Amino acid sequence: MGNIIELAEKRSAIYGLLALIYRQELKVEIVNELKKPEFIQVLEEFGFSLNEKFVAQSAKKTVQELSLEYTRLFIGPGKHIPPYESVNRKEEGLLWGKSTVTVKKLIEFLGLNYREGFLNIPDHISVEFEFMQKLVNREREAREQNDKKTLSNCLEFEKKFIDEHFSQWIPVFCEKVVTESNDLFYGQIAKLTEKFIEFEKTLYKAE
Repeated sequence: MGNIIELAEKRSAIYGLLALIYRQELKVEIVNELKKPEFIQVLEEFGFSLNEKFVAQSAKKTVQELSLEYTRLFIGPGKHIPPYESVNRKEEGLLWGKSTVTVKKLIEFLGLNYREGFLNIPDHISVEFEFMQKLVNREREAREQNDKKTLSNCLEFEKKFIDEHFSQWIPVFCEKVVTESNDLFYGQIAKLTEKFIEFEKTLYKAE
């Protein structure tokens, strides 16, 4: 995995990648990014490989095949899997629940702005992953600058978010996706997501 700074950079990249994948239907440029050797290498370091069909097939054809699957799984209009924390937590089960408000306040408290044109709900899975991408990137910068105070704050908030948010709903969400997915890609991504969060949980025990 390399040193701790390189690891933070790779973790940030994985969070960013997952945010892109879950945010909307795949676009050609995203598929091409996924096929780049550097991304494939990072994924393999976390024990994950894209299936051969995904790698070999043209990006345009892949996008055409996966667009309908994304809509069926995450948007509807039929039975689908809403990618929101509040919906997937047993004690809530509805949009804009207590966890949505908590996530919104935390993002704003840390000054991590939403993307330009953001129209979604703050506890959408892609927003939470983008939040962690930025937080881990701050951690990386703090390590490079030997800024112990900022580093301590980053690690504290990362651990808190994983314990109080990701751990409470990501496994449930991923299990649903694996069960309902008719395509290897989103089922694989769900397995990667769950495995990556489990990996993240182990990091803070050593700090």
